[in-house]
Amino acid sequence: MAEPRRRRGGGREQKRAQRANAGAAQSAPYITRSIPEYEIASEEQLELIEANADIVLEEIGIEFREFPRALELFKEAGAQVEGERVRFPRGMCREIIQASAPNSFVQHARNPARSVQIGGKATVMVPAYGSPFVRDLDQGRRYANIEDFRNFVKLAYLSPGLHHSGGTVCEPVDLPVNKRHFDMLYAHMRYSDKPFMGSVTAAERAQDSVAMSRILFGDDFLDAQGVEKTVLINLINANSPMTFDDTMLGAAEVYALANQATVISPFILAGAMSPVTVVGTVTQILAEALAGMAFVQLVRPGAPVVFGTFASSVSMQSGAPTFGTPEPTSVLYLAAALARRLGVPFRSGGGLNASKLPDAQAAYEAANTLQTALLAGVNFMLHTAGWLEGGLVMSYEKFILDADQAGMMQVFAGGVDFSENGQALDALREVGPGQHFLGCEHTQRNFETAFYRSAVADNNSFEQWESEGALDASARASKLCKTMLADYQAPPIDPAIDEALLDYMARRKSEFADANY
Repeated sequence: MAEPRRRRGGGREQKRAQRANAGAAQSAPYITRSIPEYEIASEEQLELIEANADIVLEEIGIEFREFPRALELFKEAGAQVEGERVRFPRGMCREIIQASAPNSFVQHARNPARSVQIGGKATVMVPAYGSPFVRDLDQGRRYANIEDFRNFVKLAYLSPGLHHSGGTVCEPVDLPVNKRHFDMLYAHMRYSDKPFMGSVTAAERAQDSVAMSRILFGDDFLDAQGVEKTVLINLINANSPMTFDDTMLGAAEVYALANQATVISPFILAGAMSPVTVVGTVTQILAEALAGMAFVQLVRPGAPVVFGTFASSVSMQSGAPTFGTPEPTSVLYLAAALARRLGVPFRSGGGLNASKLPDAQAAYEAANTLQTALLAGVNFMLHTAGWLEGGLVMSYEKFILDADQAGMMQVFAGGVDFSENGQALDALREVGPGQHFLGCEHTQRNFETAFYRSAVADNNSFEQWESEGALDASARASKLCKTMLADYQAPPIDPAIDEALLDYMARRKSEFADANY
């Protein structure tokens, strides 16, 4: 995105940005849902999936490749190990998880007011993750760089509908692969005070994530009993079907040993990486997630784990991934119900779509997944904002539009106000038949908070919209994005901590052969 210029005066875009930026100080730290979860299966049907997942674990097994420690732990726990294949006695993984894994936990932020609960009736909205490309109206599609990364961290910090800074919000390909994790972590720590995710692309990068977090939190890294607080959450993908590799297992072990949270998340494109049916796909997801979460509990009983899913489908004609379609919606609802039965938090959802632009396809497909995830009771909603092109692209305009939708969902999830004020009998008495409510005392008392105010939607007359440039949603989002970035102010940080983080990064980078870049 082109470097924004600071605006003067009180234009409409600046007022929109001021409303958005106010969320950096005033937004709720996470959603507390007051609405019920939507169920699509009976208890008997869920029990059938659980029984089938046990058959997969017992008869087929899961491979843990090039990571002998996992094989040792499972063998000691009573599993059958042949080479790298592990077969589990029926119910073994579930028993291990339910014996020690917390059903809810707090991820602490450096600003305690930003700490989030993950589990129960809480939902945490998190930016998209992992895109190597970015897109904006000014420059189109291009490779992401570290300045884009910092921009998205700032936008997530400023967005009241987002509760988390995320992780690899885009891949800064202008930095070396073996060292870019330092700059990404530092961006989250310096430009936001919301919670964030660590690196998982190598065990040593996970170690760096924990080390930098110890510096950031200082004495507050440990609780009163001397136990590490959970300040990081991290995405550990199964290499579906039915495989975990040494990269993911190494990172998971590092984080578990440090009492940091891991999202054990099978990555499924149904029809290619799982069966073509909904129940077959959910069966595989449950088996893989159970095995991964059991591994974490064997490494350190009580380490926080999240049952994760990323499940979409592929076109049977082209093989291309598809999003926002009915079958992944059913998978999500079923997996959420299974996570509740297991007693662990659940991750899924997001603004997923295959569109190349933030257009109607992007909006429809994203809305289908976002709303499903909310109604399913997702606790950690990764990919909430910014996702385009099947995850290849992080879009500035889509980010702003999605963040606005996240704010709307937060209001809906809060439920209906049945208080005396919500019943509004005083307004009905005051106005009576044939009059209007615009000037009554109840309206005057509530007008500022009565309805959600979108930062990007245009609800004005055609004439006013035309006089202001006849902008579509993407153009309005672009203008708002630039104004937000121009008006951004970093949250305060202790200069000594900042210096210590920079010193750590410089020292560690110097240990690599390609130290200069």
